[in-house]
Amino acid sequence: MTAQPPAAPAPPDPWRSFRGVMAGTLILEAIVVLLALPVVSMSHGGLTVWSGGFLIGMAVVLVLLSGVQGKPWALSVNLGVQVLLIAGVFIHPASAFIGVVFAAVWLLIAYLRAEVKRRQERGQLPGQQDVQD
Repeated sequence: MTAQPPAAPAPPDPWRSFRGVMAGTLILEAIVVLLALPVVSMSHGGLTVWSGGFLIGMAVVLVLLSGVQGKPWALSVNLGVQVLLIAGVFIHPASAFIGVVFAAVWLLIAYLRAEVKRRQERGQLPGQQDVQD
């Protein structure tokens, strides 16, 4: 009986780590949104039911979205949430500032996703390369 050579390990899944980055970004954004509560309470008429509810509601939505980053529509929804935050300028300008900053982050993530997809289709990812001894 001959021993079989060990099976080669599966190549790393770039999308698994990418989902983690997106989920982590959403959690970070939720924290930043909640940190806006003291800022809002000290400016522009203080914390109101509308401004507090909007910020807390957005933080909850961001945390919930972090659990569905494996879905194909997740990045589009993440970008749409930034539009909602920017539209929050009518409730308080701080939410729009957060929305603009994180919209830039999500646009960078969208670019990186497209670049990884392009390289994967061409077979240029490190996990797709032959190992040379």
